[in-house]
Amino acid sequence: MDLAELGEEFAAFWRERHLCTLATARDGGPPHVVPVGATLDLDTATARVITSGSSRKARLIGANGPDGEAVSLCQVDGRRWSTLEGRAVVRTEPEQVADAERRYTARYKPPRPNPSRVVLEIRVTRVMGNV
Repeated sequence: MDLAELGEEFAAFWRERHLCTLATARDGGPPHVVPVGATLDLDTATARVITSGSSRKARLIGANGPDGEAVSLCQVDGRRWSTLEGRAVVRTEPEQVADAERRYTARYKPPRPNPSRVVLEIRVTRVMGNV
């Protein structure tokens, strides 16, 4: 997917400081929806969320192994909104975590130290919104 085709307004919206919601599936129950900070790499169509490895969202995604879990990542600002859909996997490699922390710092602020931090890496396959 070429996210650059969505234009500068879309790119700027994903650089602005907005909280997002991440929705994952629960077995036999309603979706698990939580607020998160997220970053988007337009060049690779990859969104990233940093979190603790013991978090419910990381465990739900990790339970599906290397194929990952279908997720939705959404941010809204008044009438402007954007939802990214794709498959998420859990990354634990130190270089992946450090890269995601740098991206998070650029969009939000430096995250607090967390030795059990992982990255939820989302390969974006569909975009919806009004940006």
